[in-house]
Amino acid sequence: MTSKILCPIDGSDHATVGLHLATEVAQAIGGHLTICVVNIAHGGVRGPTINHWTKEDVAKLMEDAEAKAKADGVKDVGTVELVSREAAPAIVTYADQNGYTHIVMGTGDKKGLKRLVLGSVAAEVVSQAHCTVTVAR
Repeated sequence: MTSKILCPIDGSDHATVGLHLATEVAQAIGGHLTICVVNIAHGGVRGPTINHWTKEDVAKLMEDAEAKAKADGVKDVGTVELVSREAAPAIVTYADQNGYTHIVMGTGDKKGLKRLVLGSVAAEVVSQAHCTVTVAR
C-alpha cells in the first residue's frame, strides 16, 4: 500500500506534470509526499566536484515545487536534495533506504537516437526500483 511518495523534479515541464500527479496521489491516500532534486555532480577526479545547480537554484526549485504541492492541497510535504553522479540510482537508493512505497515522476518525449544517446532516467528508475513507479506524461 502506498503511504510515502517520492517525486523527483528538475524544473522541467515534464517534472511539473509528474508533480501534479504525485500531489493527486498524496491527496487521495493522505500520504506523505517528498519532492527531491538530484543535483548531478561533475568532475572531481583531478579537480573539484562541481554540482549542476547552485544551492540557491536547488532551494528555488524545491520552494516552488513545495508551494505547488501545497496549492494542490497536500498537507504533508517535504523536500530533499540528493547529490550524485547519476540521477536514477540516487532516486532508487534514497527511496529504498527511506521506506518509500511509490515513486511518481515525469518523463520527456525523447525518441530515436536522442533517447539512445541520452537514456531515460524514468526508464532506469522503473527497471531498478523496489517499489511502484508511476511515470506521467
